[in-house]
Amino acid sequence: MRYILISVLTLFFLMSCGDKKKEQDKFLPDASGAINNVSVVTENELWDGQVGEAIRSVLAKPIYGLPQDEPMFTISQIPPSVFSGFVTKNRTVLKIEPNKEAGLEILQNKYAKPQKVIVVRGKTKQEIVNVLKENTSKIIETFRNEELSERLRQMAKSPHTFKSIKEKLKLSIQFPSIYNKIKETDDFLWFSKDITTGSMHIMMYELPYEAIKYNDSTVSQIVKIRDSIGLLNVPGRIEGSYLITERAYAPFQNKVILDNKPAIETKGLWDLKGAFMAGPFINYAIEDKINKRWVIVEGFAFAPSVEKRNYMLELEAIIKSVKIE
Repeated sequence: MRYILISVLTLFFLMSCGDKKKEQDKFLPDASGAINNVSVVTENELWDGQVGEAIRSVLAKPIYGLPQDEPMFTISQIPPSVFSGFVTKNRTVLKIEPNKEAGLEILQNKYAKPQKVIVVRGKTKQEIVNVLKENTSKIIETFRNEELSERLRQMAKSPHTFKSIKEKLKLSIQFPSIYNKIKETDDFLWFSKDITTGSMHIMMYELPYEAIKYNDSTVSQIVKIRDSIGLLNVPGRIEGSYLITERAYAPFQNKVILDNKPAIETKGLWDLKGAFMAGPFINYAIEDKINKRWVIVEGFAFAPSVEKRNYMLELEAIIKSVKIE
């Protein structure tokens, strides 16, 4: 009887804690802030010295795959004395806490929702710098994933209704209804939306399983496939022009997991052969072993004379929403 009573009390306690957490989340204000903007909460003295330099080296490092240098994040420094009220609502916050045991803590929905707060602590300036350097990848990944999720959440408010994606390629993908269908064949789909300075594009198609092999020439294989697809399906406005991969800028390639499947991520610059147009692209080749094929989903942007960071984040968010049947 005693053990039953203890079990019941424990269950009641856990349920109460869960209800309390739900209540806290319920009354949290909505997070705010522009995409890819991080609030850095630290004293002016630290910001102007080696700690500030370390923070900028982590958050403002240039993004690979863009034609011009653009920082990973736009950062705004806020002294702790004024970090209150609406200032705490930014979606991504990096907080520096000196004179404390060295370490890093990631907090979910601390002041608003959805929100990620990363707290970096250290007894000395050098300890804080060391924690920042040792956790560079974790900090960037945490904030970037939050921004990808936020962009996808924003786009989900007005979803597309193209049934042919599932019918032809046996996959689902999220993007807003503002995108228009440009071209459709049995195994190739191309969608585009106009932006103030140009256009953004999403392409998806499938290839036979033997079309891509993992070896030292995988980058060359992807480039060759892109160029052949461009020649067949993506013509420019000038007769004879078509989409190709920029040869002067070596594409970056990485092995990743997408929809719980092995995938090859390729970032680089595209060009129009026979015309004066260019821009960044991000390409994912997803290994679909069950259906014995490769699914290729690519995003590319044309936005001359303006920053392209946020456009490419939107395209990456769209691609990472892919679900293959």
